[in-house]
Amino acid sequence: MQIQLSEDLLLIIDVQNDFCAGGALAVGDGDAVVPVVNGFAAKFDQVALTQDWHPAGHSSFASSHPDAEPFQTVTMPYGPQTLWPDHCVQGTPGAAFHSGLKTDKAQLIIRKGFRRAIDSYSAFFENDKTTPTGLAGYLRERGLTRVFLVGLATDFCVHYSAMDARRLGFEAVVIDAGCRAIDLGGSLARAYAEMAEAGVQRIADLP
Repeated sequence: MQIQLSEDLLLIIDVQNDFCAGGALAVGDGDAVVPVVNGFAAKFDQVALTQDWHPAGHSSFASSHPDAEPFQTVTMPYGPQTLWPDHCVQGTPGAAFHSGLKTDKAQLIIRKGFRRAIDSYSAFFENDKTTPTGLAGYLRERGLTRVFLVGLATDFCVHYSAMDARRLGFEAVVIDAGCRAIDLGGSLARAYAEMAEAGVQRIADLP
């Protein structure tokens, strides 16, 4: 697949300490994406990062719900919500980007999940699917039409971001080599099926 430098963006999703080995919500083999993603970034002129950035006591934390356990699902005003261990709390080491991630080429960092009452998986919208992050406007003003997605985790934040990219009229390409999944109760298979139906392209790697 040929990269169009003036039209394509590499979107690096949540490569943060809490999602890597030893983190509060570690994704299996998450660290392995770091050198791969760094190699991809060298091929693009346009790079953006997302960063989970929760206040303490965020509503998506199991600790904020009496008698709840991590990975349970509850109903929020905006719909079903998986409850997570406390993670990526603003200003903590866990919220920082992995120390091996090369961030210098990034022209934009989107922080998400900072509204206490609503979680945010997608790089484009909070989980209510209506509160925007501003990424769509950025892409349009820069004349960028295709988004390549990598990062953590395939079946949550990468998946939601790819689906919203398509919903907003952008092309979306998920690069499997640069992603790792949580796979919670079959979530990876569901994510792959939904992305395929929405017209998200999946490629194994970049040449």
